[in-house]
Amino acid sequence: MTSQKILVIGAGELGFQVLRALVAHPRRPATIAVLMRPGSIDSSSPSKQKQKTALQQLGIDLVSGDIVEDSERTLASIFANYDTVIGCTGFVSGTGVQLKITRAALVAEIPRFIPWQFGVDYDAIGRGSPQDLFDEQLDVRDLLRSQAKTHWAIVSTGMFTSFLFEPSFGVVDLENARVNALGSLENQVTITTAQDIGLITAEIVLGDEDLFNNRPIFIGGDTISYGELAQLVERLTRNPITRNVLTMEKMQDALASDPQNGLLKYQAVFGQGHGVAWELASTWNQQRGIQAETAEEWARKNWAGVRF
Repeated sequence: MTSQKILVIGAGELGFQVLRALVAHPRRPATIAVLMRPGSIDSSSPSKQKQKTALQQLGIDLVSGDIVEDSERTLASIFANYDTVIGCTGFVSGTGVQLKITRAALVAEIPRFIPWQFGVDYDAIGRGSPQDLFDEQLDVRDLLRSQAKTHWAIVSTGMFTSFLFEPSFGVVDLENARVNALGSLENQVTITTAQDIGLITAEIVLGDEDLFNNRPIFIGGDTISYGELAQLVERLTRNPITRNVLTMEKMQDALASDPQNGLLKYQAVFGQGHGVAWELASTWNQQRGIQAETAEEWARKNWAGVRF
């Protein structure tokens, strides 16, 4: 089927990129809408007003709804007006929200659904990982696989590229000229920028192929080991870089001392080294000649004040 009415849930870092890409696609559908909290739509804050204006200038309908506060029935009544719903709000919404959204999508019997699964290979990681939020992602998959009315696609992107370089994540430490490898220097991670995820998702939804065949679709901009990342940082900064390995034992000890620390949970998951990386040659985008931004390209574009 061809999408004619698409609803994107959320207009944050990823949601806005997905919306922009849908609008710019040659097969732009008749209706593109975004679900936003009433408080965000009606807010008088300059940033919210700027966001609202940008969305309206793109011709996007603003739909009022709250995925946290609204009931499953209320969300279903909204979703039922669209043939494709794309979830673009992550774990920040809290535990149980992704399941609520999925149940509402199934109650609405929407033809096509992309849940918020933009990330790692949750099937490969399995239940009981250091990041307890990941178990809900598996619950969502179980729910989708248990039915046949709504066709779905999962877009597996690896880590957002910006997160790998985020100082608070603790891998790339430019200030101290250090790269902290998670698990080992040989461990790899697949990364994709939010902009590229938006472009590729739009192509998955609006392109020639019918990709809503109830399975994950793996994409990627780069797959890089922490050793290669250290070499990259060293080459671009022209300074020696210290390579420090955060072993699983170190990360588990840190997490035991601070069990609610979300960043430590993510570090431990990526330190395990499985379900977080895949060969670029096997990705959907590369097999179709769609190149996405590499780690080096991202660094050259975003590292202000670093001489290359």
